[in-house]
Amino acid sequence: MKIVIVGDGKVGWALTVQLAKEGHDVVVIDSNRLVLEEAQQSLDISVVHGNGATIRVQNQAGVGQSDLLIAATSADETNLLCCITAHRLGCAHTIARVRDPDYFSQLYDWKDELGLSMMINPELATASEIFRLLQFPSFLRRDSFAKGRVEIVEIELAEDSFLDGCRLMEFDKKVKVKVLVCAVQRGNQVYIPDGSFQLQAGDRLHVTAPSGNLAKLIRNLGVSQRKIRDVMIIGGSRIAFYLAAELLRSGVNVKLIEIDAARCQELSDALPKATIIHGDGSDRNILDTEGLAQCDAVVTLTDFDEENLIISMYANFLGIYKVITKINRTEFNEVLNGKGIDCAVSPKDLCTSDIMRYVRAMGNRKGGSVTTLHRIVEDRVEALEFQVGRGLGYLGQPLMKLRLKPGTLIACINRRGKAIIPGGGDCIEAGDSVIVVSTADQAIQNLSDIFLD
Repeated sequence: MKIVIVGDGKVGWALTVQLAKEGHDVVVIDSNRLVLEEAQQSLDISVVHGNGATIRVQNQAGVGQSDLLIAATSADETNLLCCITAHRLGCAHTIARVRDPDYFSQLYDWKDELGLSMMINPELATASEIFRLLQFPSFLRRDSFAKGRVEIVEIELAEDSFLDGCRLMEFDKKVKVKVLVCAVQRGNQVYIPDGSFQLQAGDRLHVTAPSGNLAKLIRNLGVSQRKIRDVMIIGGSRIAFYLAAELLRSGVNVKLIEIDAARCQELSDALPKATIIHGDGSDRNILDTEGLAQCDAVVTLTDFDEENLIISMYANFLGIYKVITKINRTEFNEVLNGKGIDCAVSPKDLCTSDIMRYVRAMGNRKGGSVTTLHRIVEDRVEALEFQVGRGLGYLGQPLMKLRLKPGTLIACINRRGKAIIPGGGDCIEAGDSVIVVSTADQAIQNLSDIFLD
């Protein structure tokens, strides 16, 4: 497909890299010549210099003949104008990054009139992800599928775990609940395991489970689980606002530290039930004085990765039960393992995954369209949910008779609202939604792509 991206910032660059890697014809529009030159030297893409909201520049980029325009500049108004212009020029699909909460809620009902196919709010998505992690703090990560009925959760095996040395064919019997280990990270190695795979202490397991089985899974694993009642948030960003509001609605006590006095006043007015502290959240004395050590959880949301990392490491040093770190630059994530940074979230990655899901669904040819896409294990594995159509050539055949490509696994089948952790005798039927896990380098476009025959 031909895809035009307006804006070559963090999100724009991440999308450009992924889309070019998957073979799309990508054109990037930006007002910064230097950024465009660097992008063109690094990737096989076309670039156009100028204001991406103007008809002249969009015509130069061939927007009218494109399949999709993604507006990811830093300004909401520019992104919306880009999409309106592209729609007028004949581009059928447009996606806008809209960060302002007032715009986002107001424009949702106007999507069709404005020619918007999709709106993305990275801050809201990040806050929602953090809130979900705080609901089950024993998990390092949670990804939702089948309208929340199925999840893939990340758990680290403790040194004294009774699962050390367990083969996956015995896993269900050991944990006494029907789940599926769909990926394992061991050091720098990533495995899509089969039943003979043997677990080791220190492994990070990515487990597929019906949502209703999560509490039982934690209990049977013997993992300590306590309710989060007091949360300290460092940094008063939009993410912090969204998160604090959600936590307060659920009855959690929130203390928020922000260095800018004017922003503190805004947050105090908007969040009257929260405790807003004017101070430097990276100052150890302030953290100690405000009772960091007594909190159940701390979430670091400053604009600087370095500050977030240092504060999180200090919180882990104090033994805080749950520490969540916002990181913008994710290319060094593997270095953070074992350094006191166990649970990290990235607005850029969440935004990119949502848009890539839409792109894959657009490009679907047959065999079921992508409805959900999550990247796990440091973006080295993809978990995709497909809606199965009648055109799939493998309907009704037992899974044991189907040959899957190496590095792929069918993790769950959702049929009429019931989540099935599949065995060899199960089959895929039209109308099912199927969760597939694969190594990210395969870039699966549709369900048919996972089969060898």
